Amino acid sequence: MSAVPVIVLSGFLGAGKTTMVNHLLRSGARIGVVVNDFGAVSVDALLVAGSVDGAVRLGNGCICCTADADTLGDVLAGLVSPSVALDAIVVETSGLAEPVAVVRMITGSADPRIGYGGLVYVVDAENVDALRPDHPEIDRHVAVADLVAVSKVDRVDDARRDAVLAGVRSVNPTAAVTEVVDGRIDPSLLLDVPDRRDDGPRQLELADLLAADSHDHSGHSDHAHARYASVALTAGGALHPRRLAALLERPPTGAYRIKGVVRLPGRRGPLVVHAVGGFVDVAPHRGRSSAGDLVVIGAGMNTEEVRAVLDDLPVRDDESVDGRAEIAVTRYLRTGEGR
Repeated sequence: MSAVPVIVLSGFLGAGKTTMVNHLLRSGARIGVVVNDFGAVSVDALLVAGSVDGAVRLGNGCICCTADADTLGDVLAGLVSPSVALDAIVVETSGLAEPVAVVRMITGSADPRIGYGGLVYVVDAENVDALRPDHPEIDRHVAVADLVAVSKVDRVDDARRDAVLAGVRSVNPTAAVTEVVDGRIDPSLLLDVPDRRDDGPRQLELADLLAADSHDHSGHSDHAHARYASVALTAGGALHPRRLAALLERPPTGAYRIKGVVRLPGRRGPLVVHAVGGFVDVAPHRGRSSAGDLVVIGAGMNTEEVRAVLDDLPVRDDESVDGRAEIAVTRYLRTGEGR
């Protein structure tokens, strides 16, 4: 896909957003980090990039910069330029910001190079119960999140952790929910991590220091990744447009991303489809790989139910498909993209 996914990372003050950003910067992907404090001088940017004066290019190709409400659109437009060659952009909002406003700006962008990568909301397991009475917006933000990352689960006992998880699911029963220790969310849940090889010796830069600063986690439980899963379908033929659209528009409980290259009955070329939290993006496939692969990625999914949905997508030998059915999917084609 030519669009760069823009992931909105939000959560209350001290929830662990910057720690998670630092972990993602070590993933091997080229990530643009925008710290959005809506005009305030950002301490978080100092922690992430070591500077708040414009953009900072890290040794691994990542870029960190700051933006306020008036400049965020311009910053994103610059970061999605093909010459920058980023794999994803993470917008870390202020702990007091309204993440829905940022999401609306991204999903409403007319720039075809800007894609929606989802709203990730970080919930502090240690402090969320004390914060809720004075900050009811926390539950409102959880309710609209595509992925809820419950942080600091290693600092609470099992009963408290289970109660926080149950509270999250009561507010948002369909979102993907994962547990996080020291910001160590699986990058593959959020973005496609490319397999890059080192091109040779280079000067030690800040990105290397970030990686070296990662301390030993051997004493922690590995349950943080236990709920991450992906379910794939490899189909040799066409998929039914209406069943495919239903999956993209209403992902199974716990699904965060759906992506793939698919064929529709009667359509000349394959399509690239991508959905996050019911926000659907479709584009003609320009690559050489064969069509037929579709993957559902999430946390807390019932994989057997997801498998049943995927297995029902191919057009059966005994069924005919109305020629107008493809509109269920092609109506999401970007402006100007035709047959």
